Amino acid sequence: MTRRLSAFLIAALGAATLGLGLAGAVSAQTPPAAPVKVEADRLDLDQRAGTAVYRGNVKIRQGEMRLHGARIEIQRNDAGELSRATSFGERAYLRHRPNPNKAPIEGHARRIVYHVAERRVELIDQAELDQGGDHFEGGRLEYFIDQEVVQARSEVDGSDDQRIRMTLQPEQ
Repeated sequence: MTRRLSAFLIAALGAATLGLGLAGAVSAQTPPAAPVKVEADRLDLDQRAGTAVYRGNVKIRQGEMRLHGARIEIQRNDAGELSRATSFGERAYLRHRPNPNKAPIEGHARRIVYHVAERRVELIDQAELDQGGDHFEGGRLEYFIDQEVVQARSEVDGSDDQRIRMTLQPEQ
């Protein structure tokens, strides 16, 4: 493996998983030096396009952060920084604990997209999001990390067939 390709692979893995820690700045549960562990059946790396595509029961883990899917695509911007990570699968999965004093956030969808600069996560198609007994589901859920805001929509790709459902626990 060439030195340049090795550097790109390390940058793609490191930036991907550090950026995927949904709190953006990695949480207290996930120190910045926590090792990144990736399991996949296949990796396709395109230096020019700035993409890394992992296939086959992909599992990315760093500390308390988990991202699973049949396929995970990592995209970098022109500066070489992670700009977007997308997980695909019948039940793509995301788990993160942004605050050690709160329950973890867990989500499932057919597609999960993390927009790094916007600090926003989209769960698309049969989307579900859980935290501490609160449950949201719909066609499209968006979670704004810094504001701790969830927006739910029933439509997916123009179809309005996945109604929004919520269960909210009373405050203690």
